[in-house]
Amino acid sequence: MALTLDMTTPQARDRLRPSGLAEKKSLIGLTRDELGAALAEIGVPERQVRMRVRQLWHWLYVRGVSEFSQMFNISKELRAALDAHFTIARPEIVEEQISQDGTRKWLLRFPPRGAGRPVDVETVYIPEEGRGTLCISSQVGCTLTCTFCHTGTQKMVRNLTAGEILDQLLIARDRLGDFPDHDTPDGAIVPAEGRKVTNIVMMGMGEPLYNFENVKQALLVASDGDGLSLSKRRITLSTSGVVPEIYRTGEEIGVMLAISLHAVRDELRNELVPINKKYPLEKLLQACRDYPGLSNARRITFEYVMLKGVNDSMDDARELVNLLRGIPAKINLIPFNPWPGSNYECSDWDQIEKFADYVNRAGYASPIRTPRGRDIFAACGQLKSASERMKKSDRLALEAMMIAGHGE
Repeated sequence: MALTLDMTTPQARDRLRPSGLAEKKSLIGLTRDELGAALAEIGVPERQVRMRVRQLWHWLYVRGVSEFSQMFNISKELRAALDAHFTIARPEIVEEQISQDGTRKWLLRFPPRGAGRPVDVETVYIPEEGRGTLCISSQVGCTLTCTFCHTGTQKMVRNLTAGEILDQLLIARDRLGDFPDHDTPDGAIVPAEGRKVTNIVMMGMGEPLYNFENVKQALLVASDGDGLSLSKRRITLSTSGVVPEIYRTGEEIGVMLAISLHAVRDELRNELVPINKKYPLEKLLQACRDYPGLSNARRITFEYVMLKGVNDSMDDARELVNLLRGIPAKINLIPFNPWPGSNYECSDWDQIEKFADYVNRAGYASPIRTPRGRDIFAACGQLKSASERMKKSDRLALEAMMIAGHGE
């Protein structure tokens, strides 16, 4: 039985700020240069800026603190100044769901930006033997309308900032006990039993390469050796095929690449993954062949959702092998995860195994991805914010109730 935890309180639920209330700038996700500029703006002497940036970076990304008051080696005066101008607070956790298989899903609510409203995003943690993978979202909604993907039925709202992308990792590490004890500054830097979050994948809500600059900045912070310190070989960015930004990803970020392929012919891929009309298979695969550092140790992952009677024939398997010839690759076969209103069915298990056997014999690793978190709608292609699932009338009623309750 799945477990759902309501993480809200009356105060936490009220995220509709009264007009005129200034928003504090978040320090999460800033580069070191940006942190230095922020400190200079509040009067930190130039000779101290580099040291203060180093201290902040350690507290934010090694210790994982979310309050300036916990930064014990910074003077009370500076902590007060930081608190007056900036924030490092986590987003609200609206809901935490724990699947029967141990998968966790968090519904996070980010506060308004400018004149906008709060937005909800889903993040998923998948524990496996020897590792734990966090699936991170890059946008609220999605523009791509891939026909088999539940997230694609949600309207695009906005890009997430670099800080909001990183916040998902920080929240997960908080909830999983992946940061050292804040109250013991002389304690161990890493949890005694090792990290829970060892890998991250940009495979949540949205197309990461349509939010390139924010994703780039977040991943460079996540992989920084003096902070969160995740190896770039343990970070995978998944794209539906934004070809120009694939080249930039290899050159400017250097993480592992995954391609949402799902079809071996342009006609079918145009239907399943409409971005293919702009960047057809020939251009997409050339970008893959040109990706820097490709080798048997640094392969591209091709994701292939198995749709009954659509893309699962043995002819498709043979064409897939031919299509990827010469590219160091792994092929993830993904049993389709049904969602309400979908027009597709999952391929029969026998057919999936025959497909996988053929691809394996051709020399490509082709694991069948075990569906995880289906009972909490956390499986591949199922992410969609709870607020978007609500009927419009229910959502408006909730917002009216929140406004009426402001200040209580």
